[in-house]
Amino acid sequence: MAETGPYRVIAYNSVPDSENKIHDDDVARRFGFTAGLVPGVDVYAYMTHPAVARWGRAWLERGTAACRFAQPVYDGDPAAVFATEDASGLALRVESHGAVCATGQAGLAGDVAPPGDFALPPAPPDVRPPADEASLAVGTLLGSRPLAFTAAFAAQYLRDVRETDPLYAREGLAHPGLILRTCNWALSHNVVLGPWIHVGSTVRHLGLARIGDTISVRARVDANLERKGHRFVELEALVLADRERPLARIRHVAIYRPRQLASAG
Repeated sequence: MAETGPYRVIAYNSVPDSENKIHDDDVARRFGFTAGLVPGVDVYAYMTHPAVARWGRAWLERGTAACRFAQPVYDGDPAAVFATEDASGLALRVESHGAVCATGQAGLAGDVAPPGDFALPPAPPDVRPPADEASLAVGTLLGSRPLAFTAAFAAQYLRDVRETDPLYAREGLAHPGLILRTCNWALSHNVVLGPWIHVGSTVRHLGLARIGDTISVRARVDANLERKGHRFVELEALVLADRERPLARIRHVAIYRPRQLASAG
């Protein structure tokens, strides 16, 4: 089984001023990290490069992916994405300074899957409740404020995730990392979170988003549970263009209350 790559980037923390203070250097250090974490959705964006190199536009239309984050990637550090052909497609891993920071898988489905049944969620509230077992109860529906996917936004996003494949700019396509980022919005647009951590996701692409589209997400909470002192939330999500055209089906897992916060409380 041949290993390709690596695809190398200098990691970039695109959201140092985010409401999620795990991306802030000072706060992240209080949690035991070296500095603010590069967002997991951006590390995932790095991981998608070999899949698009392998299958091209077809992967953006009907590809599958999974990612799980094990170690932080920090701003300014080198990150290398390795891809190995296997029976399922590509086995992926991200390394930085010799440590394995993320692992995953990418494949190409034979056809486009049906999107599934997702009820229309309420609009995000003007006053968000704190993230807890009540506001993120199982079955809760979460929506997002729509994003107008403009040429300027697309260009800035590609710079932020250090993408070198010309396909996106040439065809005006949304990057798969942006599609996954919408699941973060399902949380942050609806509840007030302290420092929180994206753990992993599985993705099934259903179609392409292009410049001029409006991108939004419908999500529901499938689990809210405690493991090893952390409080986890698991979302099942459908990403849409123009509120009706399916782009991806995603399962998204995050620690919304790290044990350090639970202990402090």
